[in-house]
Amino acid sequence: MERIKYGLMSLLMAIAVMQGAHADDKPIEQLRAFLKTAHSLTADFRQVAIDESGRARKASEGVFYLRRPGKFRWNYLKPFTQEIISNAGKVWFYDEDLEQVTIKKMDQSLGSTPALLLSGDIDLEDNFILEGQGADEDMTWIKLLPKNEDSGFKYILIGLDKGKLGGMELSDNFGQLTRIYFSNLKINTPIDDGVFDFIPPAGADVFEE
Repeated sequence: MERIKYGLMSLLMAIAVMQGAHADDKPIEQLRAFLKTAHSLTADFRQVAIDESGRARKASEGVFYLRRPGKFRWNYLKPFTQEIISNAGKVWFYDEDLEQVTIKKMDQSLGSTPALLLSGDIDLEDNFILEGQGADEDMTWIKLLPKNEDSGFKYILIGLDKGKLGGMELSDNFGQLTRIYFSNLKINTPIDDGVFDFIPPAGADVFEE
């Protein structure tokens, strides 16, 4: 489960739930405009862990689904099959190789991280300082600096590609840098309720905290 948990909590989650603004209005206003209208989304993703020398250490790929408030699903397809599902105030972590399922309450698993924003009840400005970062890699970037020193993150970067979600970078307090890139983004298309349901496979060990 460590492949899922280490640095993944942050990625689950700072998506499509943010409101508010700060200085450097143009990129932040683009973010606000996108998130105001993005009540659901699906996308392919590629996630890369970066080492201290700036090299990609490991990569994974999959599909992401989100529907506000509080429902999301990350299906990791390569190199390992893993799933993270949030629904009804709980988060399920499933590792196919380990045949293990861990279930946590939303507040337990996410603590004071940006994942709380998925609830739709927390205002972005209450938790972060927002700073426009200009353009890089053909995307416009906004930096989120956590106001809470116990959040576990140094910063989060959100990248917009022509006004839509394109990428994210997260730096945690353990020195890990993670980047994620989105493609084939679809906004406000119908998502079946069953996508956000999870039944532990027969024979899997289930741990509920």
